[in-house]
Amino acid sequence: MLIKKILILLPVIIFVILLQSFFWIPTYDEQVKGNPHRLEEYITASIGDAKVLNPILNADSASSTIVEQVSDGLIDRDEDLRFRGRLAESWDIYEEAYFYVNSKAVVSGKKMSRPGEIKEIILSHKKNINQADSPLAGTLNNIKDIEIISSQKGETDIQIPGPDKNKDGFPDPVNIKVRFNAPPRLKITLKEVDQDFFRNMEAVLGKGYFETFPSGDYVEILTPGHGDKISVIAPEALPAIEHNPVIVFHLRKGVKFHDGHEFDAGDVKFTYQAIMDPRNLSPRTSDYEPVKRLEAVDKYTVRVVYKRLYSPAFGTWAMGILPEHLLNEEALKKEALSKGMNPVNFTLKDSEFSRHPIGTGPFVFREWKSDQYIALDRNETYWEGAPNYKKYTYRIVPDLLTQEMEFYGGAIDSYGVEPHQVERLKDDPKYQNFSGLSFGYSYIGYNMRRELFKDKRVRKALGMAVDTDKIIRYVMYNEAERITGPFIKQTDYYDKSIPPLPYDPEGALKLLGEAGWRKNNDGWLEKDGKRFAFTLVTNSGNDLRKSVLTIAQDSWKKIGIDVKTDVVEWSVFLGKHINTGNFDALILGWSMGIDPDLYQIWHSSQTGPSQLNFVGFINKEADDLIVKIRQEYDYGKQVEYCHQLHRIIADEQPYTFLYVGKWTAVLDKKIVIKEHLPSGEEKIKKITPTSTGNYSFYFNKWIKMADNPRFELE
Repeated sequence: MLIKKILILLPVIIFVILLQSFFWIPTYDEQVKGNPHRLEEYITASIGDAKVLNPILNADSASSTIVEQVSDGLIDRDEDLRFRGRLAESWDIYEEAYFYVNSKAVVSGKKMSRPGEIKEIILSHKKNINQADSPLAGTLNNIKDIEIISSQKGETDIQIPGPDKNKDGFPDPVNIKVRFNAPPRLKITLKEVDQDFFRNMEAVLGKGYFETFPSGDYVEILTPGHGDKISVIAPEALPAIEHNPVIVFHLRKGVKFHDGHEFDAGDVKFTYQAIMDPRNLSPRTSDYEPVKRLEAVDKYTVRVVYKRLYSPAFGTWAMGILPEHLLNEEALKKEALSKGMNPVNFTLKDSEFSRHPIGTGPFVFREWKSDQYIALDRNETYWEGAPNYKKYTYRIVPDLLTQEMEFYGGAIDSYGVEPHQVERLKDDPKYQNFSGLSFGYSYIGYNMRRELFKDKRVRKALGMAVDTDKIIRYVMYNEAERITGPFIKQTDYYDKSIPPLPYDPEGALKLLGEAGWRKNNDGWLEKDGKRFAFTLVTNSGNDLRKSVLTIAQDSWKKIGIDVKTDVVEWSVFLGKHINTGNFDALILGWSMGIDPDLYQIWHSSQTGPSQLNFVGFINKEADDLIVKIRQEYDYGKQVEYCHQLHRIIADEQPYTFLYVGKWTAVLDKKIVIKEHLPSGEEKIKKITPTSTGNYSFYFNKWIKMADNPRFELE
C-alpha cells in the first residue's frame, strides 16, 4: 500500500523538485564564494534583445544602452545637464551671415551697387553706434569681420514640389535646372549666432533692404515648361540672406578605438557622411540635414557649417562616432566579397559591425548571443580612465517575475523594476532606491492613415473612454502622472495649462454620435453598416502595457467598440507593425531628450517606412511650428512656439497621452562609488543622484563590495 501511494505521489514529488530547482537561484554570497570575479561584473536584465549596435542606425532602447557603453560622442551632458566635452575637448560656436548687394535699394539717400560702399556704411555705424541703442548695438558689436565676395556665375538644380503626389499625399519633388549670374555679396562673421541679425541691420541699410532683393533678375530657368515659376525658384537659387551657424570642434588627442586605431577628424566626417548616405536609411538623417558642409580642417579639428538657423545643432553631436577605417568603401567591399555578396549593394546595414561594434567607449564589445546576452569587457585604456567593473553583461530575460527573482538572488544587479515591486522593496535595508519623473511618456497611438481614425472627434472619444487615473492608481501604483502632450513634463516647453482629457464615457459616445456612429441592436457602434472594430497591439514582455491594453479594450467595449488585442515579441512589433505602419492602434512609449526638437516624431515628412512619425500625423501648422522651434535661439520664443504646438497636438489627439512614469531603480546596497585618489588611497562613497535625478551618472566608478561598505556601518 505504501509503495502504491508513493507511486501515485511520485509525479507530484518530481514536479515539486523540478519546480524548486527551476526557481532556485544561488544567493549573491554563494555566487561570490564560488566565483570571486562576480564582484567585478555588472549584470543588468532586459525584457528584449538589442536590434543593431551601430550608433547611426539604432533606434531602440536596448541597442542604445549597449551603444552608449561602447561608443563615445563628441559631447554629452554633465550632472547638471550642461554640455561637456567627450571626444571633443573644446569647441567654438559663431556665425557667418551672407547677403547680396541690393542695387535697387536706397541706402543713406542713394542707390549703392558697390559692395565696398555697403561695407563702409556698416563699419561706420559700428564705430559710432550709441552703446545704449540696443538691440542694434549688440548686433554691430557682434560683428567680427566683413568680407566682400565677388559676383559669380554658374548653374545649379533647384527642387520644387511637382504635380504628382506620393503615397502620403505630398507632392513629389521636381528638379529644375537654372543658370545664375549673381551680384556681389557680403560675408559677415559674427562672434556669436544672432538670429535677429538681418532684422536689426535694417536700421542701418533701410527697411526692406533684404526682402526686396530682386533675385529673379539674376536667374534664368533652363528646364522647359517652368518659366512661370521664377518667383518661387529664383529665391531658392539666390537667397537674399543666409544664416550660417558654425561649430568648430577641437578633438581630444590620443584617443584610440578598441582595435588600437587612433580616433581623428576623418572619423567624424565619415560618420556624418554615413548618416546622410540614403542607402543606409539612418533614422538620424533629419538631425544632420541642416548641415551645409563638414570639413576636417586638420587631424584634430572639425568645422561644421549649417545652412540655416538650427538651435538643436550642438546636441546632435552626442551621437557615437564610427571608425572610418573599418567601414569605409574599401572595407565594406572587402567584407562583401568575403561573404560572397555584391559590393555594389553592400551597405552599413549589411555589415557585421552592427553585431560586433568597435568604438572608443568605456567598454569593449566581446560577444552577442541573440536573445540570451550581450557581453562587454572593460576598456583598460579608456581615455577618461578604465571603469571599476571589469565586465558588463546585458542579459535578455523576457519574464519580469524571473528578473525579480534573479535580482533577489543576486544573479542580476539591476532590472526594469515595476511600480508594485518598488512598493515592496523601498523599506528593505538590503537595497537602495532611486526614483524621479521620467523623460518621456506612454501613449496609445492611432494610425491616422486608416479611415477609422481620420476624424479627431473619434480619437478624442477613444481617449475620453479610458480611465487613465485608474491606470495610474492600480497599474502604476501611483508611480506616474497624467500627461497631455509631447514635451518633457519637467521643462518649460510643456504647457501645464492644458487639462488632460476627462474620463467621460457618455461624452465619448456623444462625440462618436456627432461623427456618425450609432449603436445597432446588438449594442455595437456602426456607421454605414460597418462595425467600429480594430486591433490594439503592443509588445510582449511588458506587463504594464499589457494591463493598459486590457483596460483600454474593456473600456472601449463598454461603449460599443469591438476591439481585438495582440501582444507580439518586440522584434516582430518593430518589424511587422511599427516600421511598416501596418497597425490600427498601438500602445508604446517614448524616452526623450531635454531638447524640444520633435521633428523626427511629429513632422509630416517623417511618415515613411522605418521613420518615427508612424501614426501618420500630418498638420501644416504643426510642421511650421516644429521648424520654428528648431530655428529659434531665443528661449522665451521657443517656449511660446512649443506651447502652441502642444495645444495643436492635444487638440488633434493623434495619441491618447496616458502618463509619464516615475523612473525607479533598486540596487543592492553593496554597490557603491569607489574613487581612486591621487595619493593612491581608495574612497568609498554612497551612490547619490545628481541634481537632475541621474543616479547612474558615475557608473564607471561603481563597484560591488563583498560585504556591506563601511559607511553603511557608521
